[in-house]
Amino acid sequence: MNKGRNPIGVQLTIPNVADNKEIYDDRVATAKGVARGENKKYKETSAIKNEIPEIDEPVKIRQGTSEFLVVTKTKKLAAYVITVTEKSPKRFRAVFVNRLQNYCLDALENLIEANSLQMNNAKNIDRRKECQHTAYLKLKLLGYMAFLSLESQCILKKQYEQISLQVADCINLLVAWRKSDADRLGNKYGL
Repeated sequence: MNKGRNPIGVQLTIPNVADNKEIYDDRVATAKGVARGENKKYKETSAIKNEIPEIDEPVKIRQGTSEFLVVTKTKKLAAYVITVTEKSPKRFRAVFVNRLQNYCLDALENLIEANSLQMNNAKNIDRRKECQHTAYLKLKLLGYMAFLSLESQCILKKQYEQISLQVADCINLLVAWRKSDADRLGNKYGL
């Protein structure tokens, strides 16, 4: 492990990449790829595991229940939009692709910021409402930009449909969140 100090004097531990073990799936895939490259029949996963004892079982990272559902859905939307737009024709990259990706990421950024604000004073509540509203606008713009992308044949119809469904889902969750905030804090701060 590499150890360093930050300017405040707190000791930090930075893991060395060479110390990390490869994960199980990568090691199995590598063994299968080598077997194919040597024109050999590869063994089943369990046989590879027995043959290479240093392979660790993959660690399942449980999705945190503390992460807000609208944030999770928006992350999935952003991942989908980025995947879809990577395959778009190059002539659309400057116009549609950048806009689609940026609207997704901007909405995600605003949602995360809004969720991180503590609701303990009027200033934070106003900032939260502002972030929620900005995220709402970005999601609406994303939906419209996806429609224009479809019309210009930048994305396929099935991709547009999927983006539209996910955008609608995110917007519905965001509206429900805003209503929940208003119901919970309406009397306290005059919302």
